[in-house]
Amino acid sequence: MKAMILAAGKGTRVRPITQTIPKPMIPILQKPVMEFLLELLRQHGFTEIMVNVSHLAEEIENYFRDGQRFGVEIAYSFEGRIEDGQLIGDALGSAGGLKKIQTFQPFFDETFVVLCGDALIDLDLTEAVRRHKAKGAMASLITKRVPRELVSSYGVVVTDPEGRVLSFQEKPAVEEAASDMINTGIYIFEPEVLDVIPEGVPFDIGSDLFPLLVKQGAPFYALPMEFEWVDIGKVPDYWQAIRSVLQGEVRQVQIPGKQVRPGIYTGLNVAANWDKITIQGPVYVGGMTRIDDGATIIGPTMIGPSCHICEGATIDNSIIFDYSRIGAGVRLVEKLVFGRYCVDRNGDHFDLQEAALDWLITDSRRLDHGAPSPQQKAMAQLLGSDLAITGAS
Repeated sequence: MKAMILAAGKGTRVRPITQTIPKPMIPILQKPVMEFLLELLRQHGFTEIMVNVSHLAEEIENYFRDGQRFGVEIAYSFEGRIEDGQLIGDALGSAGGLKKIQTFQPFFDETFVVLCGDALIDLDLTEAVRRHKAKGAMASLITKRVPRELVSSYGVVVTDPEGRVLSFQEKPAVEEAASDMINTGIYIFEPEVLDVIPEGVPFDIGSDLFPLLVKQGAPFYALPMEFEWVDIGKVPDYWQAIRSVLQGEVRQVQIPGKQVRPGIYTGLNVAANWDKITIQGPVYVGGMTRIDDGATIIGPTMIGPSCHICEGATIDNSIIFDYSRIGAGVRLVEKLVFGRYCVDRNGDHFDLQEAALDWLITDSRRLDHGAPSPQQKAMAQLLGSDLAITGAS
């Protein structure tokens, strides 16, 4: 069977991570989120998979290639152009990407599934397709019930008693929401749906195609299902996804490595004297990371591979990407460290280089880790207690 993964977006709501990593490649404990989607598709017999790419396309293509090692076949549809020798991404929208593939050579010739490349899901796709066919639908979207106080974060789907889609509300106020069923970004289509998508223009599934299907009175249904769905569309979502995985709340994601203490998992060859480190799980530490004596790590926390956590540093409820050096005495509370950026759990971030703070947090591969000047210490103190020096020398 055939499927498509939508992977062409720029991921603006997950910046700065997506400045160098496309959303489908964002790691969930060192494993790209799109890899989990491929595993799900293969499990349910979807082995011919199209992926549309645009922003940082080479990162996705170089990792997944033709899909052989994942037990599937993958082909890519690039959306963009070359200007002055540079590859420029220019996404066509989710529906426009489907149309581009079908115009090139008809590929979608049977019932097919479309998944957004930025969510962890544990859905019975076989049952979803069965329900789609039982409805005689041209298009179906999988919906999920959420607590009413959360509806303002999602696209709400309004249906008649038979499940036929009547309308949508995009992130409505709680008191205005007509339903507590939300669009999960999981779609099932018949090939005929492609006939109503215009060619060569940006066209989105949610904002363009679906309203058009409703207007035309097409057999378009919502399929409410109970399943695990962890969205990583925004930085706070990613934060919560990592916390949920570390706390064992996401069935399809196992914490990798070995458990060296209760709730403490590590990759290969981590350099740490656990008797001289204050640590409280759940914590994952990637391979070839060094943790100096006197450091404090409080979970849920993920520390990537090849990091260096210096003496006296405190990592509390934080996410540290690979090759990060957290300087002596630095205290990070509810922070995400990614390259030259420090991000809080709401997505607000600053550039450590521009702030002249790359002596506090920097690349672990650098050799020039000099002592901070009094001026640098004073600047760090201005950032407050959640990113401060407490005795660095």
